[in-house]
Amino acid sequence: MARRYDSSTTTFSPDGRLHQVEYAIEAINNAGTAVGILAKDGIVLAGEKNKPSNLLAPSKGPEKMYKIDDHLTTVVAGLTADANILINNARINAQRYIYTYQEPMPVEQLVEKVCNYKQAYTQYGGLRPFGVSFLFAGWDEYHGYQLYMSDPSGNYSGWKATCIGQNNQAGKNLLKNDYEENLTIDAAMKLAVKVLVKSMDATTASADKLEFCIMTTDGDKVIQRIVPEADVTKILEEVALETASEGDM
Repeated sequence: MARRYDSSTTTFSPDGRLHQVEYAIEAINNAGTAVGILAKDGIVLAGEKNKPSNLLAPSKGPEKMYKIDDHLTTVVAGLTADANILINNARINAQRYIYTYQEPMPVEQLVEKVCNYKQAYTQYGGLRPFGVSFLFAGWDEYHGYQLYMSDPSGNYSGWKATCIGQNNQAGKNLLKNDYEENLTIDAAMKLAVKVLVKSMDATTASADKLEFCIMTTDGDKVIQRIVPEADVTKILEEVALETASEGDM
């Protein structure tokens, strides 16, 4: 009976499910892993880069990270083409708010705008849900550092640390055990590496497969920085040494 409802995003099945939305969420569970961790002095976003072939030319910029505004950035899991539409929409909304009110748009308000747009694609015929999830990292004068997760249904929620993409449940279990409220940026980066290593398909993680973005503040100025490969390699080595020493104990 469920097959009758597979092709429609606007019709509930008898057991109260929207199958197309569930399929979109399942597609994200097969995408590269992304992690977000809230630290006491900033936010760490990390993502697994997709490298299907050595013949593919390296990207000239970040693959998983997208800057939306000076105070807001995001990491993506899912269909990049779908993500581009939503990110452009978010950037336009952010600039319209600045033009109207002469101040940056509050982080949660901008996240809600994106999610309302996503939700509309689950409610009207002839459309399909966006096959992408986001982790939004931002800072504003009202609530400080904030981390939000959004899925294809249009739902969003605030997190201290979370994981999306393939093997996300294993990553979330590790975060539950190892996350602490007073983590520094450096400790949060190491924890993000541990989560990615545990959830990645590859047996060994390397710097060219990982991408990190750090958000910090200097007074009222928000600083977003993509971590260079050399620094990622160093962190991977430190985590490997710590893991080895824990195993020897």
